[in-house]
Amino acid sequence: MIERWITVTLVVAGYLAVSLLVGWISGRRASDTVTGYVAGDRGFGLLVMYFVMGAMMFSAFAFLGTPGWAYSRGGAAFYVLSYGLLGFAPWYFLGPWVARVGRSFGFVTQAELLSHRFRSTTLSVLIATVSIIAFVPYIALQMKGAGIVFNAVTDGRVPIWAGALAAYAVVMLYVLKSGVLGVGWTNTFQGIFMLVVAWALGLWLPAHLYGGVGEMFSRIAQQRPELLTPPGLDATGAPWGWGAYSSAILVSAIGVTMWPHLFMKAFAAKDDDTIKLTMVFYPTFMLFLLPLFFIAFAGVLFETAPPAPDFILPHMILSTNVAPVVVGLFCAGALAASMSTGDAMLHAAASIYVQDMHRRVFDRDLGDHGRRHLIRVTAVLVGIASFYIAVNTRMSLVALLLSAYGAIVQLAPITVAAFFWRRATAPGTIAGLLVGSLVTLFLFWYPEFRPFGLHEGIVGLSLNCLTLWLVSRLTQPLPEPHVNEFIETSRRSA
Repeated sequence: MIERWITVTLVVAGYLAVSLLVGWISGRRASDTVTGYVAGDRGFGLLVMYFVMGAMMFSAFAFLGTPGWAYSRGGAAFYVLSYGLLGFAPWYFLGPWVARVGRSFGFVTQAELLSHRFRSTTLSVLIATVSIIAFVPYIALQMKGAGIVFNAVTDGRVPIWAGALAAYAVVMLYVLKSGVLGVGWTNTFQGIFMLVVAWALGLWLPAHLYGGVGEMFSRIAQQRPELLTPPGLDATGAPWGWGAYSSAILVSAIGVTMWPHLFMKAFAAKDDDTIKLTMVFYPTFMLFLLPLFFIAFAGVLFETAPPAPDFILPHMILSTNVAPVVVGLFCAGALAASMSTGDAMLHAAASIYVQDMHRRVFDRDLGDHGRRHLIRVTAVLVGIASFYIAVNTRMSLVALLLSAYGAIVQLAPITVAAFFWRRATAPGTIAGLLVGSLVTLFLFWYPEFRPFGLHEGIVGLSLNCLTLWLVSRLTQPLPEPHVNEFIETSRRSA
């Protein structure tokens, strides 16, 4: 009789093969240009846009980190639902503005847009640096999640590093071959797959263990009521402060809006209506987080405990003696969540380095072919750095996520100023970004200095805004015709 872990591995191998096939084939329609590789020739329709946007939320963090937090910290995990709904709302308006400017001036990255608005190469390099610093822990989160799943479902036979390597070797292959089209179409396949798996598990586990979702929560309310009361618990098991809870929502909601690969997907959209419709339908994606909460709370009353909170979902699956094929499908669903986010970020980080740093500083004459080649090389290097962090860090998946948001949220004042404040200057944006980033980094390493328990990114953001305003008021404004052209282009209907 075939051992369970072998069957699981075969099912997962089949899923990885299909993902690779979808990603490999989908890039054949793209032109042999940087616009084709990075922005998909600006041809993404509603279906692909919906799942690409959804993949930003439905990651290894959602599939493993959210259940881990809900299991160990209860209501603290509700912050995920809050920021997920809030984060994309501004894109109903901002997305079309970004897309119009991108089409008009040929931009394919966020830093290209902002450095053009403020006429600053220095700003382009700084934005690229902050973006990549934020991307690496987020990609590491996805890799670590993939490794955790492999390790758990094979009873420890596949170490975390080997599982992460196997999943992301596939990701790397289709990202290198097909660029953003590979990302888009694999996200669509992976999105449909993981949503089916999440709902099936989310409804089956509570019913199998406790007789239903309602009965499960009734028992938790009697035995562990503190887990159902926001803002839940902190990492030590003590009540989490409202300042920390609220600032986690705020930094994440603003950070979602600022992710560079979100700008890149706006540049890839077929038209403005595609972006608006995606934002209208996007809240439905948050419904698919609900079954993950059901799974997590099912673990609260489970008879045995996982080795760490992030392992709660695979731990329960393996402890209920379900068929090996079902375990394999769960594993594939979790990998889909990880890969559908990690691929977009690998592609974005490499594209940003080449477009916004290398081309601006080291080789201004680098052509399309050279840029495409360098993007591929950079993707491999970013993947290696992320892999190193994934297999060596002891941070939880949610902690990795919040550290990434603390960095990326510092781009918000520049973006808001670009579209809404004509008086903003390049020195103001540069000074604000530097101050905000350095303060955030300091408070990340020395959390005891955070005022009122606030997230370090929110403290940095506040000082970022103040510095941008003050320095802009003291420095020479940009030429009025240039600023007017940018803002009028963004508001002009297609």
